[in-house]
Formats: sequence, C-alpha cells, structure tokens
Amino acid sequence: MKSVAFHNLGCKVNGYEMDFMQQILQEKGYKIVPFDAKADIYIVNTCTVTNIADRKSRQMLHRAKKMNPDSVVVAVGCYVQAGNEEVLKDTCIDLAVGNNRKKDLPDILEEFLKKRAESWATDSACQDDQTFQDKTLQRSTIIDIAGTNEYEAMQLKRTAEHTRAFIKVQDGCNQFCSYCIIPYARGRIRSRSMEEVQKEVKTLAANGYREVVLTGIHLSSYGMTGGNDFSQSRLLELIQEVQKVQGIDRIRLGSLEPRIITPEFVKGLAACDKLCPHFHLSLQSGCNTVLKRMNRKYSAEEYYDKVCILREYFNHPAITTDVIVGFPGESEEEFKETEDFLKQTGFYEMHIFKYSKRKGTPAASMSNQVDEAVKNIRSSRLMELDAELSEGYRREYLHRKAEVLFEEEKLIEGRRYQIGHTREYIKAAYETEENLSGQIFSGTLEKPLGADILLFQPQTH
Repeated sequence: MKSVAFHNLGCKVNGYEMDFMQQILQEKGYKIVPFDAKADIYIVNTCTVTNIADRKSRQMLHRAKKMNPDSVVVAVGCYVQAGNEEVLKDTCIDLAVGNNRKKDLPDILEEFLKKRAESWATDSACQDDQTFQDKTLQRSTIIDIAGTNEYEAMQLKRTAEHTRAFIKVQDGCNQFCSYCIIPYARGRIRSRSMEEVQKEVKTLAANGYREVVLTGIHLSSYGMTGGNDFSQSRLLELIQEVQKVQGIDRIRLGSLEPRIITPEFVKGLAACDKLCPHFHLSLQSGCNTVLKRMNRKYSAEEYYDKVCILREYFNHPAITTDVIVGFPGESEEEFKETEDFLKQTGFYEMHIFKYSKRKGTPAASMSNQVDEAVKNIRSSRLMELDAELSEGYRREYLHRKAEVLFEEEKLIEGRRYQIGHTREYIKAAYETEENLSGQIFSGTLEKPLGADILLFQPQTH
C-alpha cells in the first residue's frame, strides 16, 4: 500500500477536484496521509492565477521532494497547463498532469510507477552522476490536453467538509480579462450535464450533506459552449433541479457574472426556497476607466443596477465581491472612485487583492505599473472599509430570527461552541457540549462573540 499526501492551492473548483482525486486513489487502495508526513507520493493541485500562486505551487512541490527525495512528486492542474516548459525543467517534479486528466490519475500513476521501477532497475548505478539527472528529466512526463472542449466527468461521494459540499458544474472561461491567465489554463467554457449533477447531489445528500454550493470557473456560462458568454435559463434550470433533491436543505452559488442578473432570472431564483440569499458578484473595480482596461464587460452603473435587482427580490441579501487595487495605470482619483462605489453599494464582504503581474496576460505589459507601496496603502484602506461594512451588515441581524446549519466545534476563550452559518452566511456560535454538526436550528442572533461571530440561541433545544 503506497501512501499519498495532497496539498491544494487556489479556488473552490480546485478543492472539488482534489477531493475527487483523493477519493479515487483511496478506492484503488492508496493510503492518504497528511502533507507534512513522509509519503511515497506527493500530489500538489496547483494554481496559476497570479505569479504569487505560481511561486507557492513551486514552493510546495519543492517542499515535498525535500521531505522525501525518493518520493514521486506530482504537479497537477493550472500551473502545469499554463507553464509546462517551466514544469518540465523542474527536477523536483516527477510527473505533471494537466487539468483534464485528473480523473485518470490512478492509471497515470500506475503506468509511471511501473516505468520508473523498470528504469531504476537498469540505471541504478548512475544515480550519483549527470547521466542519472538526465534520465530523471527524461522520465518527467507532462499530460497536457489544453484546448479540449469535453467536460471531465467526476462523481464525488464525500468532501473534505462534513456538512457542505462544493459541486463543480462548469469549467473554462471565454472572458479573457486583461489580467487573467485562467482561460489559457482552463480552456474554453464547457458544462456538466444536469443528470450528472443531480446524481452527485443525491449521493452527497444520502451521505449526510445538507448544503451544496454550485461552482465553476465561470458559473454564469453554465450550459453554454463556444462563443456565448452566459446562460440565465440553463443555470436557473439546474438550480431548480437541485432544489428537488431530498435531503438537501440549502443551495448556494459560486461567483456570478453581473450581466446574468436580470429581473426574470432573479425572480426565478427567489422562487427556489432552498437557495440562500448570499450572492458573490465579482466587481474588480468601481471605476469605469479601470474596468475598461481590465476588459470587464460592464460599467459600475450597470453593476449597481444588478445589486438593486437582487435587493428588490431578496430581503437584505448578503452580497460579496472581489476587488483588485493597483491595476496598471490606476490613479488616486480612479482608486477613490472605486472606494466611493464600494461605500455606496454596501457589500457584506469584500475580498481585496493587490494587482500582481501575470506573465502572458495583456496587463503585464501595460505601462504605468503601480508602485507596490501604493498598492499596500490602497489595500489597507479597502480592508478597513471591508471590516466596517461587514460589521454593519452583521449588526443588522442582531436580535433577529435566523436559521443556522452547524458545521464544527470550536473553543473560544476556553468555552466549547458549535459553529455554523446562517442562510446569509453569517457565522454563528452556540455554547454547548453536544455535537450538532449537520443539524439545522432556528433561533436568535443575540450579540457579537469576537470579531466576526454572533452568539446564537436556539428557540428550543
């Protein structure tokens, strides 16, 4: 029995795919061990969204080889797909697997291990000289099928989380934002069949999961192929099908394209009572000139109109977003426009990112790159604003009725609490010695407990 250690970097889609790879290797008899343990095989599910992500991917691959020089180190995913020449030159990497071959990992590993064993049997005498290093490079393998338009079929039975399951329903992106390498790493948009999604959701419900999150690289394009941007009707139809699955009490959505938000679409969402009023609309900038340089296909005014539509059909929904500061050419005036727009819109949470050059994207060669010190100042300002807006949103729910799905146990100042989230994704804590994981309770959010948690009191327990 060979031992395998996993490490995941990047998005929720990557997390889903890592859970699946772990599942299929376990089914083949591999023993899963922690990443910091000595293992026969290390698998790093890489990310390439920024140069920093590339560096982290390399660091984890090198750390794995250092922990066990005799191990097989496997680089999987976007870093492989976007920069395979660099991967092939890295002597710490024994095997590189592209994004659309993750489901074939057991067979790929078996073939690689067999060939390596045969090769080592014939050249073991050369292990201390350059000849051995050359042979090692020759044995490095890259599985790269970028450009495929087929959806890689996966069926997950369990996930790393115990009550919430992320469901990948779509892959690829056609947007080509000027700062983003992902369309090159993930390929064009392609979608999973509704039947396959529903089958997986039913399996997860039978295994005790109460909540699912429908996610993808560009979720709004679910059901579309080729040059189309997004599909309101197909995504809504998918949500309606998942709504029918017995045992699933909550449905959440991954990041949505603002242009998918129309009165008709949101009215359909509001009719799905299992859908949580929690929406992530990626913004990136609240300034139209910056949005244009980013090749984002909406204006700040159009984005705000979409937020208003959500608030018309949902009562005080949680709206979250992403913001990039320090994009090439961003002036102080343009940054201030974004800051004012964020205050006006009133988000529940904002994920603030400092712009990072990504080799191979148009933005990397743009003039007027913003100084790192300026990015730091702007990032700090928006993070302070984020904390203020988040606190204000949670304050609106104090002394109000809420429904909490409990997920885990946590010690806070020596006291034992069950931790969960409301439908709006407000973190709540209930002091008890019982394990309530996977159970849903109605009650009242009473007062703050720490920076981002509200104390919860069930109605009857």
